[in-house]
Amino acid sequence: MNTPEIVVENNLIAQLQTLGYEGVTIADGDGLVGNLKSQLERFNKTSFSDKDFTKILNHLEKGNVFEKAKTVRDRFALTKEDGVVEYVQFYDSEEPQNNLFQVTNQITQEGVYKNRYDVTLLINGLPMVQIELKRPGIEIKEAFNQVERYKRHSFWSNYGLFNFVQLFVISNGTKTKYFCNNPSASMTFKQTIFWSDVNNKNILEISAFAESFLHPTNLGKVLANYIVINETLKCLMVLRPYQYYATEAIVNQVKNSNENGYIWHTTGSGKTLTSFKASQIVMDLPEVEKVLFVVDRKDLDYQTIEEYNNFKKGSVDSTDDTSSLVKQLSDGTKLIVTTIQKLNNAISHKRYANKLSAVKDKKVVFIFDECHRSQFGDTHKAITDFFTNNQLFGFTGTPIFADNVSKNQHGKRTTKDLFGECLHKYVITDAINDKNVLKFNIEYVGRYKKKSANELDIDVDVDVEDIDKTEVFNDEGRIEKIVDYIIQHHNSKTHHKEYSAIFALSSIDNLMKYYDIFQKKKEEGKHNLRIATIFTYGANEGTGEGGGHVPDEAFDGEEQELPMAAEPQEGYGKHSREKLEDYMGHYNKMYGQNFSTKDSKSFQEYYNDLSKRLKSREKANFQDKDRLDIVLVVNMMLTGFDAKMVNTLYVDKNLKYHGLIQAYSRTNRIINEKKSQGNIVCFRNLKKATDDAIALFSNKDAKDTIIMPEYEFVAKQFDDALAELKKVVPTVESADDLYGDQQRLEFVQAFRRLMRVKNVLASYADFDWDDMQIGEEEFTDYANKYVDIKEIVGKDPKQKDSIINDIDFELELIHRDEINVAYILKLLANLNEAKDPTSAAKQKKSIIDALASDVSLRSKRELIEKFIEENLPDIKDSDLIGDEFEKYWSDQKVLALSKLCEEEKLDKDQFKSLIETYVYTQQEPIREEVIQCLDNRPSILAARSIGERIISKMKKYVEVFIEGMTA
Repeated sequence: MNTPEIVVENNLIAQLQTLGYEGVTIADGDGLVGNLKSQLERFNKTSFSDKDFTKILNHLEKGNVFEKAKTVRDRFALTKEDGVVEYVQFYDSEEPQNNLFQVTNQITQEGVYKNRYDVTLLINGLPMVQIELKRPGIEIKEAFNQVERYKRHSFWSNYGLFNFVQLFVISNGTKTKYFCNNPSASMTFKQTIFWSDVNNKNILEISAFAESFLHPTNLGKVLANYIVINETLKCLMVLRPYQYYATEAIVNQVKNSNENGYIWHTTGSGKTLTSFKASQIVMDLPEVEKVLFVVDRKDLDYQTIEEYNNFKKGSVDSTDDTSSLVKQLSDGTKLIVTTIQKLNNAISHKRYANKLSAVKDKKVVFIFDECHRSQFGDTHKAITDFFTNNQLFGFTGTPIFADNVSKNQHGKRTTKDLFGECLHKYVITDAINDKNVLKFNIEYVGRYKKKSANELDIDVDVDVEDIDKTEVFNDEGRIEKIVDYIIQHHNSKTHHKEYSAIFALSSIDNLMKYYDIFQKKKEEGKHNLRIATIFTYGANEGTGEGGGHVPDEAFDGEEQELPMAAEPQEGYGKHSREKLEDYMGHYNKMYGQNFSTKDSKSFQEYYNDLSKRLKSREKANFQDKDRLDIVLVVNMMLTGFDAKMVNTLYVDKNLKYHGLIQAYSRTNRIINEKKSQGNIVCFRNLKKATDDAIALFSNKDAKDTIIMPEYEFVAKQFDDALAELKKVVPTVESADDLYGDQQRLEFVQAFRRLMRVKNVLASYADFDWDDMQIGEEEFTDYANKYVDIKEIVGKDPKQKDSIINDIDFELELIHRDEINVAYILKLLANLNEAKDPTSAAKQKKSIIDALASDVSLRSKRELIEKFIEENLPDIKDSDLIGDEFEKYWSDQKVLALSKLCEEEKLDKDQFKSLIETYVYTQQEPIREEVIQCLDNRPSILAARSIGERIISKMKKYVEVFIEGMTA
């Protein structure tokens, strides 16, 4: 009898065959290899001897997923048995329709466990797309978890051919998503993507998804053009549907007309990736001479160039000055990234006329980032007048409409006036519905009450009165209260400093007041926040950008459009420059740098370093010593700057329309499960401005979709989720009485719901465990039981088919990064100093509970307990515990390595070097590298299982002794 999964699977295979896939039966790894040989011969119109094909297999086996993605797009120079060199092609990116498409199912591979994969799409014999199916009604996330298990358990076996998979598709029949093949350590379910039609309507059913996305014509194009090999991050990136349609629209516009156009994709939706792919494809069109990607300010220049080169190293030759730009315009450089200021200089000066004459009448395509900032002055006319065969495309997350247009010397002009029709729209409601960006949790803090006729009493509260008085905003008493408020609540907003914050201020004068108060309180020992600032100290410093950043004195009147200095200017703002020099001195001391305001290059390097520090938090090797908590700014970083680990924006300035949405959107980039929303803390009454901006850039009914609900509503959700949990497990102790998979499953699902709500609730300033119907200690005890069940299922081989195995435990939601080795050492000191047995027992329980509650420390639990029992009683001075623990840990590490090498007969020095390479690169060694560490080389038959066993032990060793051991 066919199960629901088999029915869905069979229907899908039949449909794919009607779309043009050749059906093929492949039982196992040997069948996969045999099919690969015949398909590569057919595709390359040749034949391979067994020795020839062995060379090909050895070539294909090398490298990880990222490197294999490059291998499949390249050719292999094969020296055949007869001495002839033949270039073997694995995939045709130029003519995707020439590739050979096959579909098979139920391939079985043996690794750590035997795995059987659902539906595999083979291209030229290589598995390139893997589809995992669940029966209708089952969480699609279970299919995602299954994929991640397969990657760990068996994808690497059989020459690692399944590591050529570029895309995964997961579905329960009624809901379908896709995502790139990347290391599990960097993957979360939030990175999975719904496919949609051109109007952003999601295509959910597997049959409709197959018809649209998996059709050979479309899939071939996606694999050829719309997967980006990110050289810097060493990962694959696939375009989301709206990025795909926008790119296609631009390419078609260039191919078929000379009309301009613009793309409206909401802030945070990945416009840089879209523009990169559009630029990359357009520049290869024979009729196009140059593609120029143009940004507005120098502070965006660095980031955009870095991101372009992330996608393809060396793809952009950045322009340091106008003469460099002129050279690029006159030589063979196809893609140029530059600023609007340099471009204007190049076409305005007569001395460059001769050099630019050759390109003047050629087809030049311009792509403008955030086009509303760069294309509303004289430069727009200068560009269109100079380049006679130009075609202009603008990207914006916040277009200029009639409602938010500002007047300048050219009158009032909207985005449509300058760029023509909108080629594709993806607005903020689309992005939030698709979970491509986060909602905003907005809190308005600060109540102003009349104290007497001549003074105002400022009280921190969530009830904001409608008052906007410049003298009140500048009052140092008010500023100090806000600083105290931030110090008090910053931990809860940023998950104990796991994330960073930006503080947007109205003027440089106010910024300096805030910074000085933060610094004074730090020197007094009232906080340990790492504060930095950056601002331009040139002409008109502290003024607002038109239409978005509004000076206090102009908030109720006509907006001012004043230029903002792009870099330090001599002769202006001596006071602010001296202050910034002091602030940079604090930064230099914190991070061991030597930046200065003495020249524009050093200032730019300071900006770059500060930016990278915020971005580096995304990396696995981030260390707490590099942490930066809050950056104080006036205008910089509020537009165009993206750092996924920024989750909070403090606001003490007037914002509206596109300036408001742009600033808020610094916080809502998706990174992991724990970051559930972007936090906006307003110290001014921006509620109407917020509502107006949201209505303008989405639709009038979208406020509830974009903004997180009130605290009371979320607290009610928490109470409801707790009540459901108590129905399943009334007490912590009763969790031990759970019997069978079904009861454990009910507990896991109930506690998971409670965790998700708690994660959101904890970011509100009003959150207090004392107000909850469950205390923090009891919640932690439940969390420990939850993790216990996860470990039981993971360790028991009989449980590998358990229904709980298909449940995502979302362990990162209860991972407490503040419970690290330094924290454990502090507890050990308390235990050592305990005066009585009762106190000692309590302290010991605290340590054991901490080890149990933190996933990263559980693997170290046995060794730490051993240290407590055998070493701690002999340490009389608590100050020496850290040194003794480090010595103990080092000894245990050496012993464990020696034992591993002795058991497996490994060369110790060689194997140690292999471990160090693995830790540094995070790339699993190939089997041959492991075999080379053995004293005696095993037979080919035994080599595979031995290699896999040693790699498994190596990973366990790293998990216990190396990962998470920074204090």
